[in-house]
Amino acid sequence: MQTIHDFIKCIDGWLWGPPLLILLMGTHLFLTFRLRFIQRYIGTAIRISFSRDTGGVGDVSHFGALSTALAATIGTGNIVGVATAVALGGPGAVLWMWLTGVFGIATKYSEALLSVKYRVKTSDGTMLGGPMYALEKGLKARWLAVLFCIFTAIAAFGIGNMVQANAVVKILNQSFGDSAWLATMASWFGGGMTGAALIAWTAGGLMAAITAIVILGGVKSIARTCEALVPFMAVFYIAGCAFILYVNASFVWPAIRCIFASAFNPAAAGGGFVGATVLMAARYGIARGLFSNESGLGSAPIVAAAARTNNPVRQALVSATGTFWDTVVICAMTGLVLVSTMLAHPGMGTMKGDVLTYAAFSKIPYIGTTVLTVGLLTFVFSTILGWSYYGERATEYLFGKRGILPYRLAWVVAVLLGSVISLELVWDFADAMNALMAIPNVIALLLLNGVIVSETRKYLWEKRLDENSGE
Repeated sequence: MQTIHDFIKCIDGWLWGPPLLILLMGTHLFLTFRLRFIQRYIGTAIRISFSRDTGGVGDVSHFGALSTALAATIGTGNIVGVATAVALGGPGAVLWMWLTGVFGIATKYSEALLSVKYRVKTSDGTMLGGPMYALEKGLKARWLAVLFCIFTAIAAFGIGNMVQANAVVKILNQSFGDSAWLATMASWFGGGMTGAALIAWTAGGLMAAITAIVILGGVKSIARTCEALVPFMAVFYIAGCAFILYVNASFVWPAIRCIFASAFNPAAAGGGFVGATVLMAARYGIARGLFSNESGLGSAPIVAAAARTNNPVRQALVSATGTFWDTVVICAMTGLVLVSTMLAHPGMGTMKGDVLTYAAFSKIPYIGTTVLTVGLLTFVFSTILGWSYYGERATEYLFGKRGILPYRLAWVVAVLLGSVISLELVWDFADAMNALMAIPNVIALLLLNGVIVSETRKYLWEKRLDENSGE
């Protein structure tokens, strides 16, 4: 197993090396230029995301599609992922992650536009779309579509399932693992049951059961749940981080200066930060940024295709707000919380990602660990729901509707497994699959950029955005 793990880690390091990072950031910049800085429409996009496209065709509302995409996007990457980037790349990684989000808005917009443009309607009225249909119908490259779906169906079990469930168990163990009452409860089961094991099996069982109840109802059930969960979890976490920054007020401006300085000057990091070089800051900031906001990955467009809309640009704008909320807002706040707390409490720079996360938040009395625990629990559960839909749609493309139920059952089992086993191997495998997902998706974005510009000109630049929208 160690040999296999070393091999996968080597492949993962190669895939996430400079060529792919340059390709992804290059795509973000290219599409930003081609679309005349589409980010300037973010205010319009937020307005549309809360409106109803009553004249459109689709399975869920704009907000339902956005909530499901945000549910899948906002996860451990927003908390543990940011901490991992800071631990390995220094404070400067926060700026690179933020820039990935800013320019990634153009890529997320483009992905969703192609997804809606090339979506199909099944015999039962369900709308299906995503990079696989853009590759098949737009580029006539079904073999690339098949590869994308294989990578997606497999990657979903890592990034969207087992990794998420495992993160919950780790945080719960850090919060309650040493409690005497927990050890007493564990002893009731006999067989050498420990408090950590009790947390793992209990949390895993509950997450698996609730996941089964929601995902067996299909995309409408998932969207309804996410519409209720996502606003609560986002507002709660942002408010909690804002309070922590208020407590750390005297260290916030120094933290901002440290983040900007160390992004371009390794000597500025100081404080014992490990790997605080410009290259490492850029590498881990960009990689963790993509892991968090998924721009270029091709996942979020799968649910964008289910939205009720009569033109692809409206839903594309709505989808683009997902990267804004995820990285430009939430990841940035997490980064400020971590760096300001590390400056307030020197000596934390040598800690690893998950340990650093807990240590930083626990330094804030009363509210710190509560914000972290509740935030991570809600982020993780919503991600499990959102990614189940992505994996399911990829499986349906490969095997038809007969593959849906087996995939859902395997998904529920994986939630439990992810809670009770060590996942270092799964982390590296998931990272590799994410990289392989991105490659065919980026190919579609680059080769179909003319279609993206044409549709944007037709509906946005010529002021026909609300045409047939029912508003």
